[in-house]
Amino acid sequence: MIPLDPVFIGLLLALIGLFLFGFLLVRRTLLSLREGYEDGQR
Repeated sequence: MIPLDPVFIGLLLALIGLFLFGFLLVRRTLLSLREGYEDGQR
């Protein structure tokens, strides 16, 4: 077992949170873009 540093754990959690936030933001943007594109095709 490697000794886990609280600072390291905090950085890891922050990175994971940022990654999830970015992923959700990009997915929502792509979904809204696709909806707008389909509306424009009609």
